[in-house]
Amino acid sequence: MIGDVGSALGAWGKPPDAVAWAALFFAAVFAVSAVRRHEGSFAGLFHVGKHGLSRRRFLTITGFAAAFLSLGYIAFYLRGGPRIIDATSYWLQGRALAHGHVSWPVVDPTASFRGRFLLFHEPNLLSGIFPPGYPLLLAAGFWIGAPMVIGPVLAATLAVSTYVLAREVALHHARSPEAETVARFAVLLSLVCAALRYHTADTMSHGASALGITLAMATALRAVRLARPAWLVATGLAIGAVAATRMVSALPIAAGVLILVLGRSPRAQSTATWRERARAILAVLLGIAPGLLFLLCAQHAATGHWFGSTQLAYYAVSDGPPGCFRYGFGQGIGCLVEHGDFVRARLPHGYGLLEAAGTTLRRLWLHTGDVVNFEPLVLVLLLPAAHALRTSRACRMLALVVGLQIVAYAPFYFDGNYPGGGARFFADVLPLEHALLAFALVRMAHAGTAHDSTDGRVFAPIFTVLAVAAFGFAIHTAHGHHALAERDGGRPMYEPDRAREAGLTQGLLFFDTDHGFNLAYDPALSASHGVLAVRRRHDDGDRLLYDMLGHPISHHYTFVPEPGGASSIETWIPPAILDDTYRFEAETEWPPLAQTGGHAQAIFAAGTGASEDRVLELVPDGPEGEASAEIALPLPSSPPIDGASTTRFSGVQGDARSTFVVEPRVLRRGTGARGSLILYTATDGFSPRIEKARWDWSDEPSLPEKPGNILDLAGRTIILDGASQGVVSCRMVLRAQHGAVALDKTTVKAHR
Repeated sequence: MIGDVGSALGAWGKPPDAVAWAALFFAAVFAVSAVRRHEGSFAGLFHVGKHGLSRRRFLTITGFAAAFLSLGYIAFYLRGGPRIIDATSYWLQGRALAHGHVSWPVVDPTASFRGRFLLFHEPNLLSGIFPPGYPLLLAAGFWIGAPMVIGPVLAATLAVSTYVLAREVALHHARSPEAETVARFAVLLSLVCAALRYHTADTMSHGASALGITLAMATALRAVRLARPAWLVATGLAIGAVAATRMVSALPIAAGVLILVLGRSPRAQSTATWRERARAILAVLLGIAPGLLFLLCAQHAATGHWFGSTQLAYYAVSDGPPGCFRYGFGQGIGCLVEHGDFVRARLPHGYGLLEAAGTTLRRLWLHTGDVVNFEPLVLVLLLPAAHALRTSRACRMLALVVGLQIVAYAPFYFDGNYPGGGARFFADVLPLEHALLAFALVRMAHAGTAHDSTDGRVFAPIFTVLAVAAFGFAIHTAHGHHALAERDGGRPMYEPDRAREAGLTQGLLFFDTDHGFNLAYDPALSASHGVLAVRRRHDDGDRLLYDMLGHPISHHYTFVPEPGGASSIETWIPPAILDDTYRFEAETEWPPLAQTGGHAQAIFAAGTGASEDRVLELVPDGPEGEASAEIALPLPSSPPIDGASTTRFSGVQGDARSTFVVEPRVLRRGTGARGSLILYTATDGFSPRIEKARWDWSDEPSLPEKPGNILDLAGRTIILDGASQGVVSCRMVLRAQHGAVALDKTTVKAHR
């Protein structure tokens, strides 16, 4: 209980880094401006004309400031590149789209390329699992050779769109004379918002989604205010872009826009006619269509189904229990591989209304710190915000979309919160909240001042809020961003400068991390025409790939996860195969190619005698259930391409028949489960399948109590007819009944 409270309150203390100290300095400057009123250091930001900034100059300065701050975040906190696994996966998808690929082919052994957050489908295609909207923006960055610049560009554009939205909100309130002050204050709130700085720096999709939502609401308000329904086409385009980026986030803004444009006639404060409603709906739908069509085409390319979600398809083969990633409530929700610690701690009895309330409340509390860096400040601002909701219909529409955003993510079980990123599922509506708070505070400040924009009493509360926001970052919020900077060794898991320093221009570069592989892999490159990133399997699949590609120059990227550790690139050649005997680790085949009735997971098994101290465990869904998982088994079908390998495969190139002895090894742990393993081959897309060998075993509960019991199953001889040069990828189906079973490795002896 105390731990939960401490986690909710977050870290507090002196500024943890130079950026936080700079924020403390600006907090003092804003505080002085609040006290000095008329002659405050930044009062000119709100004046238009001779003694202030023109609208164009203000937007130019703040746009550049937003971009500069996000660039600074990339350099100071991200240390130059994407950090979390989601961000690196978006990076890979953006690079693939830059080459025109939603899906791309890979060579056998495919486990050298398959991995976390990548969807594999037959015969040899990989694709990313995220919607294509944001990767398309990243693709533009790859086209110009600077993908990290997309975030700062989004930051600048978001500052301008926040201005437009806040101004429209103010103009909807009886053509409010303080519209310019409201708009400029909203932009400044956006600039000091540390959560937006992160989401317009790291390669995450929330900044792009926030921009689409802001533009959709701004253009919808403009369409109603100016009685120009044509603006609703732009509204639809923005909603469609959000749908192609984050589908769930598109639902609240779509609902809010429809309520706004259908509730009142553009020409009068009266109920809209049916004809006006039909035109409004048609305009919005016309705009939504391109983004939605792009999403459907991308899903079809990745899954083979127009309405097949790539994320659902990925979790169906990589996690469990079956259906764990679904949107809704009930038993079995919560994925035990990707979010295992969270699910076991928070969702022991499934995801019901009580669990949804807890998840939503945790997000909401963290989100209050995201809005203006300081939770108490948001709570204080709720009073003027409540008054604004009573007096302004536009503010009520903003609040409605924010509320619907909260509700829309309630059926999704995982918090999604992390240091720096905050309550990221709510980050998409931060600009709407900034516009609402800016309007509310300026209206409160103008009360009793005859709306004189030069009255110092108007600026005192504005600069006070900015001072508290900067102060909150310095002593509180900055600790989360500092933690993000220091996690996982304090730097990206692949730094291109290391490759340039090592003089790498072509060949293989082996990686031990999913993050590093995602950042380095380019689907358009090969080992002979560039640096081809591959995963190090820690088995003879590494050598098989090396032989098959003709022995290219080969290196290994070493990432040291401890703070202060230095990454390095060293020459590394996969060990030679001795006596034509290959070892293939089962855990390298996660995610499996398919699974039913349960889930497979790669787990550590130190002290059990398992090879590499890891196994692939198959867990049925329920104690009496039956599960199966399909994995690949790559087999050499001919000698190496150039004959220079020390591999001594005794087959002869061009032979029509190749013979292998296959010997699996399993780990028994006394669970009482029954396991089986079936080896299939096929010559065309694995259909029809030909059963070549089968093994059955029992994990007897009467085994002596000890960490593990290794069992080498009897070898089976298989013959492949019509084998071609290179690698023949067979399939092995692992089955478990009445409990979990664990496959350690498979040894293959090749001979005539």
